[in-house]
Amino acid sequence: MPIQRKITWVCLVVLAAVIKVFSYYPAAVEKYYSRGLYPFMGRLQRLLFGWVPFSVGDILYFTAAIIILYRLIRLIRQLVRRQAPKGWGLIVLRRMVFMLLWVYVLFNAFWGLNYNRLGIAEQLQLDVRPYSTAELRDLTQIIIGELNDLDSSSRLHRTNLAHTASLRAGAVRAYDSLAVDDSRFAYRSPSVKSSLFSYPGLYIGFGGYYNPFTGEAQVNTLDPLISQPYTTCHEMGHQLGYALENEANFIGFLAARSSPEPAFQYSVYLDLYVYAMRELYVRDSAQAKSFRTKISPGVRQDLREMQQFNRRYANPLDPLIWKIYGGYLRANRQPHGIVTYSEVTAWLIAYAKKYGRDSIKGRPL
Repeated sequence: MPIQRKITWVCLVVLAAVIKVFSYYPAAVEKYYSRGLYPFMGRLQRLLFGWVPFSVGDILYFTAAIIILYRLIRLIRQLVRRQAPKGWGLIVLRRMVFMLLWVYVLFNAFWGLNYNRLGIAEQLQLDVRPYSTAELRDLTQIIIGELNDLDSSSRLHRTNLAHTASLRAGAVRAYDSLAVDDSRFAYRSPSVKSSLFSYPGLYIGFGGYYNPFTGEAQVNTLDPLISQPYTTCHEMGHQLGYALENEANFIGFLAARSSPEPAFQYSVYLDLYVYAMRELYVRDSAQAKSFRTKISPGVRQDLREMQQFNRRYANPLDPLIWKIYGGYLRANRQPHGIVTYSEVTAWLIAYAKKYGRDSIKGRPL
C-alpha cells in the first residue's frame, strides 16, 4: 500500500474516533459545532450550490450509484470468468471500509454531528414529556379550529405552490417572519430545489430530504401541493442544523405558523391534524371519530385526496423501505424510528404549556 494511502487511512480512523468521542458530549457539540462551526459551513454550502438551478446533491448520489453498480458488475464478471485477483474478498472489504470511513467523516463534519446537539428543547427551555389524553384532545381541537379558519383563504393562491421558486420564496418569508421574534431561526442564502428523483420518490414515499454533502433541501414537487409548504419548512429546519425529525417538524411548524401566507399555515395544521388524530384514535377512538365530524367540507376533501394519492403510489416494498429508513433514524438518536415524526405533538403540548394555548395558533393574516 502506498505511503499516501496509509496516511489517509490513519487520518480517517483518527478523525472518525474523534468525532465519535465528541458526539458523547451534547453540550460541547451544541456550543462548538451546532452554534459555532456548522452555521458558517451550512451557509457556505448553500452559497456554493444554491444558485445552481438543479440539485447538485442528486447528481452526486446518482453518480455514486452508477460507479458502485459498475464496479459490482465488473467484479461479478471477473468472478464468473475466474479472473478475480487473489484475495479479492479482502480487497473489496478494505475498499468498502475505506469508502464508509470517508462517508462517516464527511457526513458528520458537514452536518451529522447535529444529531448529538442539545437542540431546540434546550434553546426554548421546553419540558418535553409524555402527555395525557386530555392534553392531546385539547391540542387536536385547536388544530381543527385553525384548519377550519384557514380553509377558504388557503385556496386562493394554492396554485402558485406548483412553482418551485414561489414555494421557496414563501418558505423564506415564513422563516423571515419567525426570525423577527427569534433571530436564532434566521434563514439566509436559500438552497431549496425540486428533487430530480420526484417520480420514483412517489413510490418510495418521501416528501423531501436534506443532502448533508451539498447543503441542499430537496422537495418532491409531485406530491400534493398543499403538503409541500410544510415539507419545505421542515427541510429548511434541517438546513439550520436541527437534525432530529421531531425537531425539524417542530421548527417547520414554528416557521409555517408564522407565515403571512394562508397556504403555508394551512399546510402545517393539516399535517399536524394527521399526527394528532392518529394518536388520539389509538387512545380514544370515540373522541377521534367525533372530532372528524367537526372539520369543514374543504378540509375533509383535502384529506380524502391525500389518502387517495397515497394509495395510488403504494407499493409492496413499502414495509421494507420504511424498515430500512427506521433503522437509519434509530442509529442517529431516534429510537422510535418512523414514529419520531409524530412526536412533534409532544413538542407542541410542551410549547403550549410554556407559552400558552394561543402560541400554537397561526399568526393573524
